[in-house]
Amino acid sequence: MSQEPLLLARGLVKQYCNGGSVLTVLNGVDCTLNCGQCVSIVGASGAGKSTLLHMLAGLDRPTSGTVWYAGQNLYEMSDAARAALRNSAFGFVFQFYHLMPEFNALENVLLPSMIKRAAGSSARAWAHELLTQVGLAERMRHFPNQLSGGEQQRVAIARALMNRPRMLFADEPTGNLDRANSEMVIALLLALQRQHGFTLVLVTHDMELAQCGAVRLRLADGILHSYSPTVTLA
Repeated sequence: MSQEPLLLARGLVKQYCNGGSVLTVLNGVDCTLNCGQCVSIVGASGAGKSTLLHMLAGLDRPTSGTVWYAGQNLYEMSDAARAALRNSAFGFVFQFYHLMPEFNALENVLLPSMIKRAAGSSARAWAHELLTQVGLAERMRHFPNQLSGGEQQRVAIARALMNRPRMLFADEPTGNLDRANSEMVIALLLALQRQHGFTLVLVTHDMELAQCGAVRLRLADGILHSYSPTVTLA
């Protein structure tokens, strides 16, 4: 693993104003994520896990605090530059699959390369390879409504890896699946993380699933706590 942090967050605060009151969801979160780590963030429903993940991934601006990725301050970048960075360096898997219903599985996987304007023959070959790796070699031409929930999530995982990201953010990736499919999806994510070497950040409220992370963090009362001896919060 590189000794330099891949992603560094300091003093993250997120507040929402509702009329005359202020709701503080995150209250000074610090964390350091290194290359190749598998990190799970657990917490009760409504604790702010998704909010934190969205800020770490450059999707949602914090009220205050800073996030650096590979030495770049995400929130000093222009919106366009931050979007380009997300497309090239980050992959995303969500609870709901967010597949385009009018595209088949292969076309859905190709979407990130289309956005990058790099959907040539090599991209199509890589999309084929990814769908094979997630066990959908025979389902590439099927549309989302022809796939089960577990299959749709596997398409979403392949899509997240299309641009060979250094980080993959998974926000409750099993929240819409039964236990058997949940275990399959987690096993697949872990196998792909080992194979491709990306940093995996997994958000879940399921304490059992959270055990898969080599680094385990818990979000409570707006603060990120370690409950694993393998991580140090700075």
